[in-house]
Amino acid sequence: MSLSPEAPAVQLSPRAKLEILGAILLALFLFALDQTVVGTALPVIVTDLHGNELYTWAVTVYLLTATISGPIYGKLSDLFGRRPIVIWAVSLFLISSVLAGLSQEMWQLILFRGLQGLGGGAVFPVALAVVADLYTPSERGKYLGFFGAVFGLSSLLGPGIGGFITDVFSWHWIFFVNVPIGLISLIILWRLLPAIKRPEAARHIDYVGALTFALAIAPFLVGLTNKAGKHVVDGVKVANDWTDPSVGGLILAGLLFGALFVWIESRVPEPIVPLGLFRSRAFSISVASMFLAAFGFFGAVIFLPRWFQTVAGASATESGYNILPLLAGLIVSAIASGQIVARTNRYKVLMFGSLLLLASGLFLLTNLRSDTDRATLWLWMAVTGIGIGRRSPCSPSSSRTMSRRHGSAWRRAA
Repeated sequence: MSLSPEAPAVQLSPRAKLEILGAILLALFLFALDQTVVGTALPVIVTDLHGNELYTWAVTVYLLTATISGPIYGKLSDLFGRRPIVIWAVSLFLISSVLAGLSQEMWQLILFRGLQGLGGGAVFPVALAVVADLYTPSERGKYLGFFGAVFGLSSLLGPGIGGFITDVFSWHWIFFVNVPIGLISLIILWRLLPAIKRPEAARHIDYVGALTFALAIAPFLVGLTNKAGKHVVDGVKVANDWTDPSVGGLILAGLLFGALFVWIESRVPEPIVPLGLFRSRAFSISVASMFLAAFGFFGAVIFLPRWFQTVAGASATESGYNILPLLAGLIVSAIASGQIVARTNRYKVLMFGSLLLLASGLFLLTNLRSDTDRATLWLWMAVTGIGIGRRSPCSPSSSRTMSRRHGSAWRRAA
């Protein structure tokens, strides 16, 4: 007897489902936490490893490998099942965390951070797929709400945890603490998660699209990273210009490969990114707003701890606590906006207002000077955090609204 379209892909006991969901959220928490923990400890790390010139690469390489591998992992999980993919991803993340903690040179840290990204890149797309497999469409909204809570909690706890561990123990332990938590998640998933597959998925992997996607993302991110670097002219370090081939040239190459990727995806039978999803205006606007908000969020989270430690002379722990206004604004506004959208089914005004607040907060932060009053800086950070937290009408709290309005378009695209 075939299952109803509304039925979940697998039939498990409620307890088993909750245990799997908890393990998935735990793995997602590690992935999200790692980004904010490392941001706070990074000034100490680059000083210890004498890698100031490679400062941004410790973050860039992680995001690069996670971004490139994410869509590919999603397709592989359809073909071979969620269980082997998520077990491989968590295992790789834990092994590379240990290796990153053992790093003695900056190039070693960058290499192992890249491997961490390859593991972490699978966690988010496969986690979403697992929830979709375990629960019916009517149930998914309330469980997907935990995803937002996990990211908010990791953003709130990460800077303080990173600073505390760095000051009390050493920066090496910010990577080692991943292991016991990750092992709990790994054991539960190994025991309970079935090899969920999509029987209707074609046995085809878009290798050309995956390669083109990597060729689009890699030079674009490297070009942006190089813009933050400097080169020597007559014995003086000067900032790289946008017209420099290592900056503008790579960005342009990334954009060209991006256009080629879109062309390829529009013609293959099983694309890794179904372009039909973007026919939904709400979906497209949501993706664009989340991208822009994340752009500002990560810029602030990576830069501010360095400013507090290098310019203001704060310890790693103090710098972590000093960015709490940014993260508190994010948490409060995310919860409030989710409730507003859930009750009113209106999200356009919130989207516009959030982007306006975010732009205002980031503009205020451009006025940051060495003598900026701390209370003023906290206010600027709070405004930025509120803008980030209210950013997404495609948050779990409003996904049910959008699925009702655009469900047929989404199903046609899928």
